[in-house]
Amino acid sequence: MTRSKTPPPPARKRVLLVDDHPFMRAGLAQLIDRQPDLVVCGEAGDPAAAIAVLGKTPVDLVITDITMPGRGGLELIKDLQVSHPDLPIVVVSMHDEVIYAERVLRAGARGYVMKEAGGEALLAALRRVLGGQVYLSPKMSARILDNLTARKPRGSSSPIEKLTDREFEVFQLIGQGKSTRDIAQQLNLSTKTVDVHRSHIKEKLELNDVTALVRHAVRWMETQGGS
Repeated sequence: MTRSKTPPPPARKRVLLVDDHPFMRAGLAQLIDRQPDLVVCGEAGDPAAAIAVLGKTPVDLVITDITMPGRGGLELIKDLQVSHPDLPIVVVSMHDEVIYAERVLRAGARGYVMKEAGGEALLAALRRVLGGQVYLSPKMSARILDNLTARKPRGSSSPIEKLTDREFEVFQLIGQGKSTRDIAQQLNLSTKTVDVHRSHIKEKLELNDVTALVRHAVRWMETQGGS
């Protein structure tokens, strides 16, 4: 009598962690490596290191933060859309999903999870995205549907949402106390271009001068946890 062979378990999906906080990466790795269907295959502290890992390691999914040294998470997502268009990306961030979620989805990510949501929400997001779907919190999903159906509640939008991705990056760096020269160097722009972005930001946020812009940006970054 021939015994039927037990099929081998499916291969665990390989996850790359991109976050500039080692403790955060360690916590995520511990959570993910306990799962029978997931495993961390690499870690990176910034987008440049992430690109290097992807050049030598097979990856099924990327988890990334948004705010990191050098090119931020938004730029990483856009870069990966060009170099690895089929690689799903989930953003895990402390920042308010109302401000960031639509932005990262437009850039090419497939999910957004706030760090305060907890491990179960993150694992649900990873599995949904690996299954070919998009993950957002129920609250954010409802908000986006309301936007699409033109039923957005009056007064529910933030002026920050009016900013383009590049203007948004400049605004965040202003809030971190960066000078025009520092911002130009970090974003690989000319100082003249940064000044143009500053002008557009002031106009969209209805601020009178640079001092008001800096004050507003610093206060906003403080509400977002700083960095």
